[in-house]
Amino acid sequence: MTVLCIASYEKGHEFLREAKRQGCRVLLLTSHSIKDSAKWPVESIDEIYYMPDEQKKWDRQQTINAVSYLARTEQLDRIVPLDDFDLEMAASLREHLRIPGMGETTTRYFRDKLAMRRQAADKGLNIPDFVHVLNYDTVNAFLDRVAAPWVLKPRFMAGAIGIKKVYSKVEFWKIVKALGDDQSNYLVEKYIPGHIFHVDSVVTEREIVFAVASRYGRPPMDVSHEGGVFTTRLLEHGTPLETSLLEKNQLVLAAMGLLRGVSHTEYIQGREDGKIYFLETSARVGGAHIADLVANATGINLWAEWAKIEVDGGAGKYKLGEVQNNYGGLLVSLARQEKPDCSAYNDPELVWRMEKKHHVGFVIASPSYERVQYLMDQYLERVCEDFLAVAPPRAKPSE
Repeated sequence: MTVLCIASYEKGHEFLREAKRQGCRVLLLTSHSIKDSAKWPVESIDEIYYMPDEQKKWDRQQTINAVSYLARTEQLDRIVPLDDFDLEMAASLREHLRIPGMGETTTRYFRDKLAMRRQAADKGLNIPDFVHVLNYDTVNAFLDRVAAPWVLKPRFMAGAIGIKKVYSKVEFWKIVKALGDDQSNYLVEKYIPGHIFHVDSVVTEREIVFAVASRYGRPPMDVSHEGGVFTTRLLEHGTPLETSLLEKNQLVLAAMGLLRGVSHTEYIQGREDGKIYFLETSARVGGAHIADLVANATGINLWAEWAKIEVDGGAGKYKLGEVQNNYGGLLVSLARQEKPDCSAYNDPELVWRMEKKHHVGFVIASPSYERVQYLMDQYLERVCEDFLAVAPPRAKPSE
C-alpha cells in the first residue's frame, strides 16, 4: 500500500513511522519553505516532494496537477493530511483522484467552524448562540439580542489563531468593515465564560474505541492573546463530568459523520449555568503536544493508531493497543532563554521534555490523580518564575 501524507507544517512523525512499520510505501508532500529546517524521520519515508508556498499557502489547482502527475508512476492508495490546514487539500485530491477517504462535504464539518455549528444545531446539540457574518440585518439582530462580549472567529483557522473577543457593536463593526471581502469567512458567537475541555478520540467504522477527556488550565484563547503558560490535564476517571463529556463526544462525532481516524474536540462548561456546550471539532491529532500527553498517560499514541486505521481501511483487522489508566498533565511555555536549563525539574513523574529553542515543556504522568495535580501546580508556579516569556498573538498560522 502506498500512502501519500500531506504536511504543510512539520508534524506527524509517528504517523510516518507507524505507516512504514505497517509495511507501507510512504510518500510525503510538504512545503518547500521548510525543506532545510524540518527534521523528518527520513528512515521512514520513501520519497519527499515539495510544493512552492511563497505566500505560505499551496495553490489548489497546482497541487492537484502535481499529485496527478505523481500518480502516473505511483499507485496512490491513501491520502492523509497531517495538519488541520491540509484537510481541504487532501479532500480535494481524494475527490479528484477518486481515492477512498473523507470527501469535501464531510471535511467541512471538521474544518469550517460555521459548518460544524450548523450541523450541531441541526442535530440538537448544545452550542453557543452564533451567526454567520453575512447579512448585516441578521448580524445586527444577533448583536442586539445577545449581550456582549462576543467572540469573532475565522471559519478556517485552527486553535485560537485569529479569534477576537469583542465588547461593543462599534468595535465589532470596525473590525468587520476592515475585513473587506473576507467578512463571510467569519462567524460571531456568544462568549460563554467557563472551563474549557477537550476530548481526544480514536474512531474506526464510526465507533469510538478510545477517548480521553482533559481540562485546559487557562483557556487557549486567553493564553494565545494574553500570554502565559499553556496547561492541560486529564480528568479524574469515573466522575460525572468525565462521563458527561464522553457521552456528548459520541453525539458530536456521530453528528459530524467521522467514519474512521482521530479527533480533537473542544467543549466549554458554562460558569453560570453549568451546562456543557460543544465548541469545535477536528479530524486530526490535537496540537500543542497533546498527543505526547495522551501517549504518556494512556500508552495510546494517537498518531500511530491513526496510521493503523488508515492502513486497515475498514477491513476489520484494526485492534486498539493496550490502554493504561494513568493520569497526566502537560505544560508548555515560551522561555526567555534560548536553551532553558530545566535540570532542576527532575521528579520521577516527569516523563517527557520539550526540546525547542526558547520553549520549555513537560509531561507529567502518574497512577495518582492527586500527584499529577500537585506537580502541575508546582511546575506552573516555578515555570512562570524561571522561564516565562510573552509573545504577541498570531493572526495567521505563518506568523
